[in-house]
Amino acid sequence: MTRLIMLYLAAQLLVVDVTNAQQLPGTKPLTLEGDIASHLVDGVDRFLLRQLESTMDARARYWNRDSSSAEAYVKSVAPNRERLAEITGVVDERKSFTDLDIIARTDGPVEAAKSDLFTAYNVRWPAVRDINGIGLLLKPAKPNGAYVIAIPDADQTPEMISGLAEGIPAEQQFARRFAESGFTVVVPAIISRRYGPRNNRAKMTTREFLYRSSFELGRHLIGFEIQKVLAVVDWCKARSEEGPNVAVAGYGEGGLLALYSAALDTRIDAAMVSGYFDSRQEMWSEPVSRNVHAFLDQFGDAELASLVAPRHLVIEAAKGPEFELKSEGGAPAVLDTPEPKVVAAEVQRAKDLIGSEDLTRIELFISGDGHGGFATTSALDAVASAISIEAGIVAVGTAPKLSTKPTDVNAREVAQAHEIEAHTQWLLTKSLSIRQDFFKDLDTSSVEAYEKTIEPYREYFKHETIGHFELPLKVMNPRTRFVEESDKWTRYEVVLDVFEDVIAYGLITIPKGIGEDEQRPVVVCQHGLEGRPQDVIGEQSSQYYSAFATKLAERGFITFAPQNLYIFKDRFRTLQRKSYPQRKTLFSTIVPQHQQIVNWLKSLQNVDGNRIAFYGLSYGGKSAMRIPPLVTDYCLSICSADFNEWVFKNATTQHNFSYMFTGEYEIFEWNLGGTFNYAEMAYLICPRPFMVERGHFDGVGKDQWVGYEFGRVRFMYQGLLKLQDQTEIEWFDGPHKINGVGTFKFLHKHLNWPELDE
Repeated sequence: MTRLIMLYLAAQLLVVDVTNAQQLPGTKPLTLEGDIASHLVDGVDRFLLRQLESTMDARARYWNRDSSSAEAYVKSVAPNRERLAEITGVVDERKSFTDLDIIARTDGPVEAAKSDLFTAYNVRWPAVRDINGIGLLLKPAKPNGAYVIAIPDADQTPEMISGLAEGIPAEQQFARRFAESGFTVVVPAIISRRYGPRNNRAKMTTREFLYRSSFELGRHLIGFEIQKVLAVVDWCKARSEEGPNVAVAGYGEGGLLALYSAALDTRIDAAMVSGYFDSRQEMWSEPVSRNVHAFLDQFGDAELASLVAPRHLVIEAAKGPEFELKSEGGAPAVLDTPEPKVVAAEVQRAKDLIGSEDLTRIELFISGDGHGGFATTSALDAVASAISIEAGIVAVGTAPKLSTKPTDVNAREVAQAHEIEAHTQWLLTKSLSIRQDFFKDLDTSSVEAYEKTIEPYREYFKHETIGHFELPLKVMNPRTRFVEESDKWTRYEVVLDVFEDVIAYGLITIPKGIGEDEQRPVVVCQHGLEGRPQDVIGEQSSQYYSAFATKLAERGFITFAPQNLYIFKDRFRTLQRKSYPQRKTLFSTIVPQHQQIVNWLKSLQNVDGNRIAFYGLSYGGKSAMRIPPLVTDYCLSICSADFNEWVFKNATTQHNFSYMFTGEYEIFEWNLGGTFNYAEMAYLICPRPFMVERGHFDGVGKDQWVGYEFGRVRFMYQGLLKLQDQTEIEWFDGPHKINGVGTFKFLHKHLNWPELDE
């Protein structure tokens, strides 16, 4: 009996030993099944949607409205107005000019069209540098002294809302109706949603194409179009010594521009917003050209309306532009008519924010059931009465007759788009000097002074460039599961908790033969776009990754291969779209995931917490530039197959390797041109060791641009700070891949781990 009991206990101990072998000591068993990467992305999606919901209440921390008087109110919201100008890129000085230029043929009449009640002229006016506004001037036969800037939707032309072209019923031609009622009207053309391939590559709208480079350089297509509107306001206000009353009125995209313009410029006396006003909580699903970085962090349409106060604001709930953009290289999007209940709720929220009936001049008009036609007479009349005591909207008059050939609207748009593109390319040439001015407070007289003065830039990078969730990390709760082993190493899957619904996941590979009290260096090996931890260990994609996580483990390093968010195409790209309006990016979530990974690694008995390195390929190289600046526990960083003159790669339209022509619509980051190129990101890693791995035939860029940007890094490390051996670049004769020669030597050297005997 005793022998049987002893055999039973021995068997139980054997079971316990086998069970323990299925997980790392001090961790719970990992029981999550299915595609863990998919679980991770889904969880982050839920997390971001929940964070989006919370932005509305959180905005109050930025506002300090004083409703005691109109003057006090306007002064109290001035900082918010300045912030709106910053994030929409309305930061450039406009050109001064005395009058609109009439565009006419030498062999025809000056006017474009004429009716009994008004005359239409094709006009142009300067806005910013070489960007001009262009459109129509409608001069009434009997002017009442007030001015209206009528802004069409992106799928409309100035001619359509002025009665010079077909496509809109006469009753809805609101520019024409204002002109027929005695108002001098200027109708700017705006960039359309025309959809087509760029450089025979990704298919996207013209608006998205122009948005991309502008966004990277701290400007915005919205901002350029606002500048065209405000340039007309400049002209209107200069018409008399006191300045006549001016209103802006727009539908759809024009409604967006009217609302933003009135919020930014207190000289605008009244505004009408039709088919646009809404809760913007789902702006991530709208056309990406509407994406304004950090908008929902401080604003919604109600907050914009509160910036218009105490001036007049007319909101019209009407059928808005409706369409869907498929993902064919550009960003997918859906645009629907704002729900009337939501519009009404947002209007009420605006009134509540203003906090004083005396300062609130917001009128809501509902067309039909809220899905009726735009530009109803009642809404137009409200605008008219706000800027002219005697004026009202008259019945539709006789249609104007063209005096010349119809305007070639396609050629006009090509020219307008070219001006904006040329301006962004000019800004690109100026971006280095802008960044140098941004970094003017960095002290490079000594390493100690450098480390002290780089910290404000790290904080800016953390909050304004990458974005930071002010949330505590959860208890790690590590779960592990045995995957495989060889005669040299053992491998486990690892899952850690980060935030609610957010996990970190990866593979840890532990060399065999580590002494009980021995501590080893760790290399975190990061995959690229659409990659997985399994790629870097050699299961697949070996032609790119060269199984570097496994090879490094065979050299004695502990390695960890995390799953980053950039997988499943539009599923992860929409995570970026959901992050942007919150003053966040993908890396706002990835950085805390890595912080938790490092926290866990440092808790392991055989890990030296002072020797944890980061090494990433491609999108993992992007990570190598963004994560170690903020996860300072990484003692060094290696950027492979990605380092570049990054701003140039994102914003140039002169080279096919540019992201301007590819499907990575999430890649653009707000105002890197004015703040952090890759050299400046490397400054945030300095004085820690930093290395670049570059294949001559890697299509992500050209050697000369990589060398140019790395030269700036080398000058900081070696020229200014005299850190002679802390930064290197390895050029190799190969493509987009891990080479693993110079970088491995770099790891051995700076992680103080002996190289293998050859």
